[in-house]
Amino acid sequence: MSTTILSDLDIFSDPRVTDAKAAGDGYIVSENPATGEAIAAVKLQSRANYDTAVEKAMRVQTQWRMLPAPKRGEIVRQIGNAFREHEQTLGELVTLEMGKIKAEGVGEIVECIDIADFAVGLSRQLYGLTMHSERPQHRMYEQWHPMGTIGIITAFNFPAAVWAWNAMVAAVCGNAMIWKPSLMTPLTAIAMTNIVHDVMQKQDVFRPSGCDPRDVFGLVIGTDGEVGEPMINDRRLPLISATGSCRMGRVVGQAVAGRLGRTLLELGGNNAIIVMPDADMELTVRGVLFGAVGTAGQRCTSTRRLFCHSSVVDDVVTRLRAAYKSVPIGDPLESGTLMGPLISADAVQQMTAALQTAQQQGCEILCGGVNGIARFADAGGHFVEPTIVRVPKGSDPDIAREETFAPILYVFEFDDLDAAMRQHNAVSQGLSSAIFTDSVRSAERFLSHGGSDCGIANVNIGTSGAEIGGAFGGEKDTGGGRESGSDSWKSYMRRQTCTINWGNDLPLAQGIEFG
Repeated sequence: MSTTILSDLDIFSDPRVTDAKAAGDGYIVSENPATGEAIAAVKLQSRANYDTAVEKAMRVQTQWRMLPAPKRGEIVRQIGNAFREHEQTLGELVTLEMGKIKAEGVGEIVECIDIADFAVGLSRQLYGLTMHSERPQHRMYEQWHPMGTIGIITAFNFPAAVWAWNAMVAAVCGNAMIWKPSLMTPLTAIAMTNIVHDVMQKQDVFRPSGCDPRDVFGLVIGTDGEVGEPMINDRRLPLISATGSCRMGRVVGQAVAGRLGRTLLELGGNNAIIVMPDADMELTVRGVLFGAVGTAGQRCTSTRRLFCHSSVVDDVVTRLRAAYKSVPIGDPLESGTLMGPLISADAVQQMTAALQTAQQQGCEILCGGVNGIARFADAGGHFVEPTIVRVPKGSDPDIAREETFAPILYVFEFDDLDAAMRQHNAVSQGLSSAIFTDSVRSAERFLSHGGSDCGIANVNIGTSGAEIGGAFGGEKDTGGGRESGSDSWKSYMRRQTCTINWGNDLPLAQGIEFG
């Protein structure tokens, strides 16, 4: 199956992709998490390779920024169409390498296409403001300029979409970029980049002098020591957009802040759903199921905590246990599968350790759990069973305050919405949140100041599955960054306030007279 996918793409001419059996020192092997088998090996790049890529990107960016934004948008339109041509096969590659089911893999590529379409329209909407000057015969306005060449660091769980969120918007804003993908999913990064490079080579809108147009979209696959640390400490890159764990974000944030650069951080989430007594239970169960089980709990927006009113908690738990037992687990490329594997053996071990800790802290495993994990031990891949953990009423175990990147759902019981909101907000992360209710008052309370403290707040939909039209990101340890829609384009540009004196005098602001 892997050979078919790679040959169907017909874009793996990159010399870094070799037979996995030939891999040795200086290579990273991409593995299929559903089988544990090697797919292909990728040659790791060095610090010298990184420096060369940055130099090329900076050189071409000086001409890319001078291309009118709508022209840059035209090229991004062509890139989006190229993704359309490979939509199914790219989606299968995401599934093969990352382990999410095929519907989600294809959905991720659709997200890349959608953000390209969004960026095309945005290329004609990079608006500044005009304002009245207090000085006579003066005009004031603000305008936006490209940042320059930026760094993009992405995680394994969305190996294509998160890069596209950044790259398509950054490109129409006039930036070049260097992409450091996760070493767990290098093949997807190579495939996406090769498609973009093919467009850049064939398009006739941007023909820079003495530069290669493909260098607008740079890719460097390397270790943290050879590529990651040089990137975050590189003063040539005014912006680093990084997606990953809170721990990784602190390292990136401190390094970039130390050189007074900018960061766009999309980090961990410990997302919760509140279920009120008047909630539509069928809708609730469906929303919780996808949020907690989709992508095997490996989304930053995955539902990890469920707060149920005491009058409905038993009903909700009964429904969820039945739903969990009906989830088909297996090869994510097979139709009918709803949950694939975790990304690695380490991820399985982390889930096991979290469940053991939960039991030690007084919680009860209702379904799934360590025994469920053992049932898949001989499958060859990194399969687990989705797990529901009941938290004793009035308790708030430390393990539930942590983000375990696995399908673990902690169920809490509450009597008062205000108390539930306090516990909901009492974690370090602040990405996504939701409430299920038919009460306008409860919904508005959840959405009001003092309600959810997350960057995303939903009513009667789950925590997972954001659309590209809205700015995506969170607060607190989630990093505070915003990607994708709305006015997130401003993260990739620098603002400049301009004042023009068209008169014959030189009045000063605030009425100051000098001489």
